[in-house]
Amino acid sequence: MSIILATTKSYIAGFLDGDGCIMFQLIYRKDYKYGYQIRASIVFYQKTSPTSLKHLQWLQNVFSVGYIRHRNDDMTEYTIVGIEPVIRILKLLKPYVKLKEQHIILALKIHSLLKLKKKNIAKFIEAAELTDKFASLNYSKKRTNTSANLKNYLRQHKLYPRND
Repeated sequence: MSIILATTKSYIAGFLDGDGCIMFQLIYRKDYKYGYQIRASIVFYQKTSPTSLKHLQWLQNVFSVGYIRHRNDDMTEYTIVGIEPVIRILKLLKPYVKLKEQHIILALKIHSLLKLKKKNIAKFIEAAELTDKFASLNYSKKRTNTSANLKNYLRQHKLYPRND
């Protein structure tokens, strides 16, 4: 990613505020140490058209990460997945974002817990509890994996014996 002008960051932040989504989700992964992964993503949405495709391709070129897909409902989306690229982009846009400011603050807190040199189960659980808050920020009705599921998994695998 090259240097991005402030006016470009401001424009992209407005696009994210209006037609974008910042998501943090708990994803079950049996091959992970704690049975779950915290997945971070940013998605920009547009009605499918040649013009909107060019616009999403421009965004992809600006960030040098992510993929574009056409959905069956006449929408096209540009998606960036992964904690590091998502945080890098959110830090760039943070001064300009208005509507999704709470999303970014929460994302940065989660990232700070996950990037600690000495990772421990308590910090991962704390990050998972913060991840739960994205359900209300994004009006999510389908979220099934929560920090409660994580704690149950950890108890079943004798990694988290406490009952709280």
